[in-house]
Amino acid sequence: MQKTLSALAAVALGMGALVSNAEAQNKKFTIALVPGLTTDAFYVTMRRGAEAAAKAVGADLIFQGAPDFNPVTQSPVLDAVIARHPDAILIAPTDKTQMVQPLKKAADAGIPVITVDTFIGNGDYQTGKGGAEFPLSYVASDNVLGGKMAARALAKAINDKGKVYVSNVKPGISTTDQREEGFKEEMKSHPGIQVLETQFNDDDANKAASQVQSVFARNSDLDGVFGANLFSALGAANGVKQAGQQTKIKVVGFDAPTSVVADVKSGAIDAVIAQHPAEIGYFGVISAYAHLTGQSIPTRIGTGFTVMDKANIDDPAVAKFIYKD
Repeated sequence: MQKTLSALAAVALGMGALVSNAEAQNKKFTIALVPGLTTDAFYVTMRRGAEAAAKAVGADLIFQGAPDFNPVTQSPVLDAVIARHPDAILIAPTDKTQMVQPLKKAADAGIPVITVDTFIGNGDYQTGKGGAEFPLSYVASDNVLGGKMAARALAKAINDKGKVYVSNVKPGISTTDQREEGFKEEMKSHPGIQVLETQFNDDDANKAASQVQSVFARNSDLDGVFGANLFSALGAANGVKQAGQQTKIKVVGFDAPTSVVADVKSGAIDAVIAQHPAEIGYFGVISAYAHLTGQSIPTRIGTGFTVMDKANIDDPAVAKFIYKD
């Protein structure tokens, strides 16, 4: 699933040569970043990393996205970005199938495409097989591994026994599909834990909260919930509070904006798996720049995780990975 940090290091170590090469060409590139949505702290933090990289290599960065995570609203934004003819496009596709043809327009217009955070097709690029393999690279966390890490954290919180379920967004989103996959795969190694049917909340925290109460009504011995993204985790935590089960039902979430810090400190959320979105944005821009200056780049670049809980969230070495609003 990943070229991991060795690929990151290779790209980073080549930065000096890239800058010199660009100076020799006297070319100022414009790189566009199209996030999954503009208001989420994850993508705000990704933008900051991308801006730092653009400044380092002397490129201009365009940041343009939709207000919600939806291919219907993302497609016209992408069309508008293509019409601006940037030298490269970084994008977090909001659907791995529905965004293939909209992105093909960019490739057909001669604009290199790199996906960040999410992918199209199966995420295997530059295979020569056609279809959805035309992007140059995929820069992201290993979401299967992240799901496994969440499962281990939840298993520990419930003493390796009981009933749990996954609160997820909807099928077809590459990242959350993989987190659920990793979670369920890891739970096979915990025979004392039963994984109930996944609940899909359409990225609605209120719906996720109601689902917790409904699942608990059917399973009074419910012990834990894995929220596969921010709103799933926040909704699950609220649902547990509303059911008056804070001491019994444990919640592990994915992503770490400032809005979850209070819940982690209070114990409403037992742990969160923090991605490193600034790294994703930074290495996305560096990879695009490397390609534009004639360098080869890996087809997959993996970034890291940090597990945050009540015991370590105030540690500066951990707190620095909380997403910036």
